[in-house]
Amino acid sequence: MNSLYVGDLHQNVTEADLNEMFSEAGPIFSVRVCRDRDTDRSLGYAYVNFYQQDDADRALLMFSNDMLEGRYLRIMRSDPDCTLRKSGVGNIFIKNLDKKSITNKNLYETFSAFGDIYSSKVVCDENGLSKGYGYIQYKTQEAADRAIEKLNGMLMDNEKVFIEHFKSRKEREEMLGAKAREFNNVFVKNLGRDTNDEKLIELFGKYGPTVSVKVMKDDNGKSSGFGFVCFERHEDAQRAVNEMNRKELNGRLIYVGRAQKKAERQTLLKLKFGQKKPDPKAKYRGVNLFVKNLDDAFDDHRLRREFSAFGTIVSAKVMTESGRSKGFGFVSLSSPEEATKAVTEMNGRIVGTKPLYVALAQKICPKHWSLKPREEQGPTNFLYRRRKKNLHKIIFYSKGPVQSKSCVLCFVSSNS
Repeated sequence: MNSLYVGDLHQNVTEADLNEMFSEAGPIFSVRVCRDRDTDRSLGYAYVNFYQQDDADRALLMFSNDMLEGRYLRIMRSDPDCTLRKSGVGNIFIKNLDKKSITNKNLYETFSAFGDIYSSKVVCDENGLSKGYGYIQYKTQEAADRAIEKLNGMLMDNEKVFIEHFKSRKEREEMLGAKAREFNNVFVKNLGRDTNDEKLIELFGKYGPTVSVKVMKDDNGKSSGFGFVCFERHEDAQRAVNEMNRKELNGRLIYVGRAQKKAERQTLLKLKFGQKKPDPKAKYRGVNLFVKNLDDAFDDHRLRREFSAFGTIVSAKVMTESGRSKGFGFVSLSSPEEATKAVTEMNGRIVGTKPLYVALAQKICPKHWSLKPREEQGPTNFLYRRRKKNLHKIIFYSKGPVQSKSCVLCFVSSNS
């Protein structure tokens, strides 16, 4: 296994930066920073492929948890068989880490005493600052069990850490569901401004003994319109919710439900609304071509005929105005591979009396972004950063699998 996964990369990190860093461990076959298909911006991770296994192992030891562009790198072996990674075996969750002192390196060094580590990570925000929790995945479940037994509840840099086996999203959803069925604390909202603790006790005391009753108040000492009632028994709390929810009180319909912590509410909202709606245009990405510099004699039929040799044409359209060609059009093929082949073969080919310009069609925003002056695009511009390197390096970094769009853009940059 000669390939390494390098994660938690800064947006500005390029193939050249990684090549310069990792070449200290040995000769590199290829480096690829994975990028968004539409904007070409870094996705925050890359793959470094070595010729020799020993060099990959050496790089893993040399650079694990090193910093690049102000961020700690997360490096692990790139295993084509993702069974272990997805199985959850040996995976533990650590929380209440000191946000200032505990880094990836500290976490790795502390937990490596209990067994071989497959991957480790301290979760950080967009600014690279720790969120106070992290993950360790051991190669064996026994090592994970030992780490939990020895370190759970212990102090790390004066903070008591809590460690448990990692739970998948499905398991967390089941736990939240179970927790929702067993509760004592009730949340009440849409109360009147004159409602106080005594009024709330009068309303809910009939359902059973309470531990505490509290109406929340504003800075002026008046009701904020909501409060909490904590019952001694779950059954009483459930009965209060069933009978009081949406009951009219002084002309208001009050809400009564299980009280939730902020983190739990946010998790449930993410589960409910966090799934992105499918993009109706996603199926066309990578298959639509933009063709310009067309002869005036070109029509839809001619455009379709010229590109039909490269695959199945879904649609071909020459843009017109008042019945006359505007000199450009669009061709949609059935697969990204066919589109890439058409770009490679047809871009620059003389058809009629003019050389065609053919490229993958872009959304308006990315296209305008790429046409801005270089100095406005900043260091994250993929084409601009590569143009600064000499040509032999561009060819070198192109080894290995790349997105079809990246190939086209690379050719454009070398001719511009």
